[in-house]
Amino acid sequence: MQLTPPTKNAFYASAVLAVLGIVATFVRIPFVSDYAYWFMVLAYVVLFLGNTMKGF
Repeated sequence: MQLTPPTKNAFYASAVLAVLGIVATFVRIPFVSDYAYWFMVLAYVVLFLGNTMKGF
């Protein structure tokens, strides 16, 4: 498997999802707090896809 750097959009989307997941753990955000763990998982999935798929 050849890794490539993620695009800026994939990196920023991953960062936003991760920050939302972290903040939602400490502060009540209506939808996000219920699924904070899954927001973190999704952030890592987006980053993984950005690294493994060219142009993602």
